[in-house]
Amino acid sequence: MTLTIPGFDHIRLPGAGGVELSTAVGGSGSPVVLLHGFPQTHLMWRHVAERLADEHTVICPDLRGYGASDKPAATDPDVYAKRAMAADVVTLAAALGHERFALVGHDRGALVAFRAGLDHPETITHLGILDIVPTLDMWNVLHGVSAAVGYHLFLMAQPPGLPETMIAGSADAFFGSFLDAWANDPAAVPEDVRAEYLRASAAAVPSIVADYRASAGIDVLHDQADLDAGSQLAMPVTVVQQDWGARLGYDAAGVWKAWAPDLDHRLTRAGHFMAEEAPDEIAATIRGLLAR
Repeated sequence: MTLTIPGFDHIRLPGAGGVELSTAVGGSGSPVVLLHGFPQTHLMWRHVAERLADEHTVICPDLRGYGASDKPAATDPDVYAKRAMAADVVTLAAALGHERFALVGHDRGALVAFRAGLDHPETITHLGILDIVPTLDMWNVLHGVSAAVGYHLFLMAQPPGLPETMIAGSADAFFGSFLDAWANDPAAVPEDVRAEYLRASAAAVPSIVADYRASAGIDVLHDQADLDAGSQLAMPVTVVQQDWGARLGYDAAGVWKAWAPDLDHRLTRAGHFMAEEAPDEIAATIRGLLAR
C-alpha cells in the first residue's frame, strides 16, 4: 500500500502528453504545489504540507517517473526533460482549477520548479527552491575530488544500459546510501517512510536514471539557451540550501542572483532532507515567500 499524507486526498491527475500523476491534495485557500526530490516521493512533504494546509490548498504530486505516477519509456530525451516535467505540473494544477499557483521544489523537484519558473512565468506566482543550484551551474561547480559528492550524477549520465543494470542489482543499497549520507538527523526518515522510499525507487530505476540522464543532456541545453537569451525568473524566489558554496568553493547566492533578481537566499543547519528534518523552519520560510 502506498503511503501518503494523512488527511489528504490521494488522486490521479493528468500531466502533459497523456502522463498521469499520483497526487496528494489537501487544505483550502491559495494553491501551493510542492515537488519532491530523490530518492523520495510526495511523502517527504508530509510535515510541511500539514502545516500549510490551514491556509492553502496544498498539492503534492509524485513526479513523472517516480512513486505511483506514470513512468513513460524514455524513447527520446524530451520525455524526462525538466521542461516536460514542468509542463506536467502546470497541466495538473489547471486540472484542479488553478491557472496560477506558488511552486516549491526540493532536489529533483527543485530543478523542475526552476524550469517551470522560466517556462511559465505567467503561471508561477512565487518560487521556492530547496538545496540545489540550476542544472547548468551544478555541472560547472563540480570540480576535482570534491565532485565525488555527486558521483551518482556522473553514473546516471552514462548511456542507457549499464547504470540501470548496476542500480537495479543493488537498489536498496544504492538508494539507501543517500538516505543515510544526506540526513543530519536519520530519525527524520522513520523506518516505514524509508521502506516506502526504497520500494518506490526500486520500482522506478529506468525512469529515475532517465531523469538524471536528461540533466546531463537536454536540460543543460535548455538552461544554456535561457542564459544566452538573458532569461531570468520574474517572480519572488526563495532559495534554502546547505552551505554548498563553502564546501565546493563557489558563491551560491551569487549563482542564484544571476537567475533571480528578486531573491531571498538562506542557509540552513538542517541536512539535505530539510523538509523532514526541519519542517517548522521550511513551512515558515514558505509562508514568508508567499507573503512577498
